[in-house]
Amino acid sequence: MDNRTNEIRKRIRALRASMLEAEAVMHEQINRDEECSFVAGEILKMCAVMSVLIREKESLGDREPILVDGSFLPRRLPMAPRPLALRPVKRSLGARRTTCRMTPPNTGNGTGRQPLPSEGR
Repeated sequence: MDNRTNEIRKRIRALRASMLEAEAVMHEQINRDEECSFVAGEILKMCAVMSVLIREKESLGDREPILVDGSFLPRRLPMAPRPLALRPVKRSLGARRTTCRMTPPNTGNGTGRQPLPSEGR
């Protein structure tokens, strides 16, 4: 019985690797805007075979999870959330210049401007 369980475990590992490769191919086809229904159908068939193998493995009394070494297939990192809208960044090429300063209309001196510190009040 141990030999049968080990054989099923090996088949499940191989099937998982094949499914991951097929999924990567399918995602590449989607990104290129190509037809991917054939690969998707093959993945569904692999899922059906996988469920039969798992049921058979559990019927033999093996309920331990099967770990797959993920070092041979890179996993994608989760994408950062995209901002809804970006404001354009205004950049100047030269040094910043101030052209005018806004002052309150009534400064009390009749000229409409603030007195300079050297002028005094």
